[in-house]
This record gives sequence, structure tokens and C-alpha cells, in this order.
Amino acid sequence: MSFRDLRNFTEMMRALGYPRIISMENFHTPNFRLVSEVLLWLVKRYEPHSDIPGDVDTEQDRVFFIKAVAQFMATKAHIKLNTKRLYQADGYAVKELLKVTSVLYGAMNTQGGQRAELPEEDSNKFKFDLGSKIADLKAARQLASEITSKGAVLYDLLGKEVELREARTESIARPLEINEAEKVMKIAISSVLDEVQKTKDMLNNVALDEASLEAKIEKRKLELERSQKRLQTLQSVRPAFMDEYEKIEKQLEKQYSTYLEKFRNLTYMEQLLDDQRRTEQEMFEEAANMLRLIQNRLKEEEQHLLKSGGNDDSDIEIQEDEGSDSEGDLQITRHRISTEALLQGGVGTRIVGSMQGGDMEEDDDSGDSEIDLDEDEEEEEEDLEDDSMEIAPGKSSLRARKPEPLEQSDNDF
Repeated sequence: MSFRDLRNFTEMMRALGYPRIISMENFHTPNFRLVSEVLLWLVKRYEPHSDIPGDVDTEQDRVFFIKAVAQFMATKAHIKLNTKRLYQADGYAVKELLKVTSVLYGAMNTQGGQRAELPEEDSNKFKFDLGSKIADLKAARQLASEITSKGAVLYDLLGKEVELREARTESIARPLEINEAEKVMKIAISSVLDEVQKTKDMLNNVALDEASLEAKIEKRKLELERSQKRLQTLQSVRPAFMDEYEKIEKQLEKQYSTYLEKFRNLTYMEQLLDDQRRTEQEMFEEAANMLRLIQNRLKEEEQHLLKSGGNDDSDIEIQEDEGSDSEGDLQITRHRISTEALLQGGVGTRIVGSMQGGDMEEDDDSGDSEIDLDEDEEEEEEDLEDDSMEIAPGKSSLRARKPEPLEQSDNDF
């Protein structure tokens, strides 16, 4: 649809005298009511005596209306309309309506000069005269078609006139016999009587059929009433299993609520268990890391002590009382270091591990001071283990993951 077509359509409808003002905005959306009014007005303008129904409330009525208008325009005005576009009732329908309005507008413009000089009453008479002339044109077309058909029949009959003339002359020349005429009349009367009897028999059969149909209808009505009564009784009676059904339904609701509660509790307990395991794992990792740090510190101190002892190999003949004093100082130092490490690692950590020292048996010529140093280190390790056991409180989570006994770690020395 173009703007020019819509403008031309509105101007033509205004010039033709359409009583309603048509705006160019009316066809932006489908407007079947307006399209039907315009089509009906155009048909009445083209043929005032047309009998096209204007009911378009239902879908079937709209389809019938569009078909009737398209057929009327095709037969009377020789204008082919696209029914699909007309049914759309949007901008594409304007193109189809423009075909009819252009014809009427062109016919009106043929006498435009005379119409401009006539007053309003004369113009109304001109419109009426135009409709009457259209009716005369319709009658003329019908008569022309009848004349053509009857002329063809007359031509065929005239072609048989030669044969029919001879038969007609023979029949006229032959004398009339009363017996034969009477015989023919009797045959005709008997045939008519037979037809009358057949008609009476058919009427009687119709009466019998009507009676049988009425009897069947009454029978069906009685069956319908019985069925309705039975349905009402079935609806009013409570089934025997309904009480048990309601009881089981209540039990099912209780069981379902119990199931939901248990399921929520189980989910919550599983979540708590996962949190507890995660916490224990973190605590165990922290304890293991702290134990590893303490072992590294002790190893460093032992290596430091061993290096300091190796530098004093020349002083083998050190008195026993001085050795005992140095051993006591070493025990006190290790005990203090282990205690501080345990306090820094947090309460509840238990430190169990192995302390590997250097190889003390280098030569068969090593002095008694080295043997005494090994024994002192074993005693200090046992004291450190006893102190750690007294400081660390018992926790089930860490005791469950306790490493191997201390006796295996003593084999490292």
C-alpha cells in the first residue's frame, strides 16, 4: 500500500458522497468493519436493488460476505477482486477497493461539467437515474442472453423442418379412427391412475414412517430419563471405599511430613559431619606442619651441637662433672624449645616424631665423651616426649590419627 493510493481512495470516496469521513489512519491496522461498510455502500451505489447480506459478526458470515461481493463485482461490473486481500482489511484491501471506486468515480466524471452546474437536488436525481439505468442494463444483458439461447434452439428446429413436414402431412392426411383414440385414452387414464395409486401408497408409507419415528423418539426419551435418574442416584450415593480412601490419604500426609522432617534432619547432620571432618583435617594439617617445623629446629640445634663437639675433640679428657653440667644445660635448652613450640602451635596439638642425628660412630678411636653424648641425647629425647605428653591435652580427633610409636623412631639413632 502506498500513500498515494490511500489518498486517492479517500478523495474518491469523499467525491462519491460516502457519508462517513475516512481517515488515512484507519487502515494501518485491520479494520474489517469499515471495509465491509465501504463494500456494501459501493455495491448499493452500483446496484441499488442488490440483496447482499451485511451481517459480518461471525467468521462464516464474513467469508460469505466477501465471496458474495467479489462474485457480484465479477458478474455485474466485470471487476476482479482479490478476496484474500479484502479479508485482510488493511492497506492491501485499499488497492482492491480502489478498483471499484475508480470505476464509479470515472463514470461520475464523464458528466462532471454538467453536474457542476446542477444544484444539489438535481445531483441527487442524477444519482437515482444512474441506478435505474444500471438496472435497465442488467435486464438488457439478461434478455440478450435469452435471445441467443432461443435463437440457437430455433435454428436447430428449423433444420429438422423438412423431415417434420412430411410426417405432419401424413398425419393430417390419415383418417382419424375412434377405436384407436379410445384405446390410447384408456392407456393414458390407466397410467395416470397408477401414478395416483403410487402417490397414495407413498403418503401412507410416510404416515407409517412418521408413527414409527415418533415411537422411537418416545422410547429414546424414556431411556434418557432413566439414565438421568440413575446418574443422580449414583452422584448422591457415597462410595463404600471413600472412608478408607480419606483415612489412607491422611496417613499419607502424615508420612510425607515425617519424611520431609527426617530428610531435612539428615541433610543438616550430613552438613555438620562434613564441617567437622573439614575442621579436623585442617587441625591435623596444622599439627603436622608444626611438628615438621619443630623437627627441623631440633635437627639444626643437634647439628650445631655436633659441630661444636667436633671442634673440641682434642679435649677428650674432660672431667665427668663438667660433662654432666653441659648435659643438664642441653636438656634444659631442648625442654624450653619444645615447650615454646607447643605453646605457639596451639593447645591440643601433640608432637610425636623422630629426631635423626649425625653419624657419631666415625672411628673405633672415638672417645668416651662421644658415647656419653649419645646416651645423653637418648635421655633428653625421652624427657622431651614425656614433657610433650604432659602438656598436650587429649583430643579424640588427633589421637585417632597418632603416628607410629616412639620406639621405631629411636632406631634412627
